[in-house]
Amino acid sequence: MTTWGLVVEATVGLGERKHTEAYVVAHVEGSREAALAQLERRARGYAHEHPRSPKRRRLLRSGDGFLLVIDGAWQSYATRFSIAELLEDTDRPPPPPQDTAEPCRAQGTVPSPAPVPEPSAAADSGCDEDGVPLRPSWLGRTDLS
Repeated sequence: MTTWGLVVEATVGLGERKHTEAYVVAHVEGSREAALAQLERRARGYAHEHPRSPKRRRLLRSGDGFLLVIDGAWQSYATRFSIAELLEDTDRPPPPPQDTAEPCRAQGTVPSPAPVPEPSAAADSGCDEDGVPLRPSWLGRTDLS
């Protein structure tokens, strides 16, 4: 299934320090049309920090996205919304290996869980007046996740 990145390129800053920054605001799995529909909802509801007193707001469709132009009293601010197919992401966890689970199924064996440690004497250090242990029995177990 295709993963689409929803990208927003917004004008930030004022005066000579005004520049454009890009952000991937979300990912959508599915068709291109589904990603464009989600992007359009975001573009229509987008509230930009500048200009503080907007005079005119125009949302335009272009290719794989939208262009929002907001005219202020002194300057115009543009925000571009686009979709792009995600090809690589270093922060995305890798998919589980496919061939490691197959040998277990083929041999009819199931990997065994980690052994449960025996309760220690420290775990039975006492109970309160209602009979509730002061130290839970699961505390310190390494087989729980």
